Amino acid sequence: MLTWIVYDITVNKARSKVAKICKGYGLYRVQKSAFLGDINRNQIDELALKCKELADKEKDSVYVFPMCNEDFMKVRIIGKAFDKELVADEVKALFV
Repeated sequence: MLTWIVYDITVNKARSKVAKICKGYGLYRVQKSAFLGDINRNQIDELALKCKELADKEKDSVYVFPMCNEDFMKVRIIGKAFDKELVADEVKALFV
């Protein structure tokens, strides 16, 4: 299932760990604090639990957005789509 992970984490170390976890699940960075990729429901739950352990409930936020392909095809991008330095060709291909 295509899944977006979007986060705002204040502590550098925790923020870096969340990025590393996302990459470990094969997600692609689309912006500095946003990842996208195809993972199954169990992986979504695991990833959410790991992020919950790192995020400060009072200051931070982590959003996990699973999307079916039909909904993903309805995504609208306005302005500069992705940071070309951060985004893999695999993600760009999803929007062609």
